[in-house]
Amino acid sequence: MTPLTSESRGRRALIVTGEASGDLHGANLIRAVQQIDPELRFFGVGGQRMAAAGCDIRIRGEEIAVMGLFEVLGHLPVIWRAFQKLKAILHGPERPDVLICIDFPDFNLRLAAVAKRAGVPVLHYVSPQVWAWRRGRVKAIARVVDRLACILPFEPPLYQGLDIDAEYVGNPLADEAVVRTSRAAVLTGLGLDPTRPVVGLFPGSRHNELRYNLGTILGTAEVIQKRKPSVQFLLPVASSLRDTDFAEGLKSCPAPIRLAHDNIYDLAHACDAVLAVSGTVTLQTALVETPLAIFYRAAPLTYAIGKHLIKVDCFGLANIVAGRKVVREFLQDEATPGALAGEILRILDDPAYAQAMRHGLKQVRERIGPPGCAERVAAMVVEMSRGQVRRAVTP
Repeated sequence: MTPLTSESRGRRALIVTGEASGDLHGANLIRAVQQIDPELRFFGVGGQRMAAAGCDIRIRGEEIAVMGLFEVLGHLPVIWRAFQKLKAILHGPERPDVLICIDFPDFNLRLAAVAKRAGVPVLHYVSPQVWAWRRGRVKAIARVVDRLACILPFEPPLYQGLDIDAEYVGNPLADEAVVRTSRAAVLTGLGLDPTRPVVGLFPGSRHNELRYNLGTILGTAEVIQKRKPSVQFLLPVASSLRDTDFAEGLKSCPAPIRLAHDNIYDLAHACDAVLAVSGTVTLQTALVETPLAIFYRAAPLTYAIGKHLIKVDCFGLANIVAGRKVVREFLQDEATPGALAGEILRILDDPAYAQAMRHGLKQVRERIGPPGCAERVAAMVVEMSRGQVRRAVTP
């Protein structure tokens, strides 16, 4: 696409996300905006889905998507260059009419502060997880963000009394969680047998997540395959990753694992059980009511620091939304191939256990509320790009 210039006609929205889930939310938001204001143009940081929706991608989101204190330090030069490029945009001839930050708070809140100084209104879509750690951040967020689109119903009260318009807009996954292809069709298309059990191995969307979690996933698959040879495995490849990211690990794993690029909801629905790295995918899996186990491993120093800062009873999104442990969680040293394999095999071999979990996952879907999130946030974007301040309608 031709770069935007100060002579370009129409209004501009700078949109920034660094994660595969944000790329998906961003693409849906762009399409929703185009339905009500096709003249608003989008450019910024994202992935393939946002590009397909019409966003002019200046920086690929996967270039700056890193989690963990020490992982970020190792990637700092790339992140710094991206930040400086966006800072120049906010102060230069391409200055947008609105900045849309989607999740990715450590990067985006710093960028929001730059936008605030430049006089650009800021919408932050997906509230930072202040309920989990550093709750005092709410004041800092209110200083740099004009409107906050919260996707969990208990979040807006956390900002009560502060100079920020925090609204619950529903959850974007409620719009996206649609199964379009039958289980048999999905599995047959992947060369798998629909009459045999299928376990999904969902590794997350970031490269550093693979570094610390892929070995555990593959080790778990190996244990399951030895104990139950009839099991088949599929592994979705996030849009921010490539098949080659898994090549070396798959070579050393004796379990047959099929890489897949289909719709994540179709894939999760096609599985009898899922082993998922903690993240958005746990909620995506919950919304199609497929039983799962959640785990997460981080760099030892990152974990040592994090366990003193993060104060939550559950770390999996499905459990957080449910308000209780609907599915089992395995963190750091608890996440061994033997323990994870035992939980997945229990789901496969104990129908009553699996059914009870499905019942809990159905309640998760009920709690996130009705669809229409993208449309609600789109209305906020259009209003802000036009200099309007009217509150959006909440679900």
